[in-house]
Amino acid sequence: MDDLKFSRHAKRQIKWRRITEKEVKDTVDNPDRSEDSIKDRKNVFKLIEGRMLKITYKIENGGIIIITAMVKGDRK
Repeated sequence: MDDLKFSRHAKRQIKWRRITEKEVKDTVDNPDRSEDSIKDRKNVFKLIEGRMLKITYKIENGGIIIITAMVKGDRK
């Protein structure tokens, strides 16, 4: 999906964790695993270059809003 919007929190997280917007889009578009979360959110996971990314998003007004992004096992 092309219409991705990032919350302020997600923008900070991808910067701090050195996750690219392309990696976020790849994870949302083609996850290795997905699961339902709270408040109608979805968690998706993808192994990219040895890092397991976890992206939390919700669908709102026909677009995807990225809530947060993290690297599983990262202690930051």
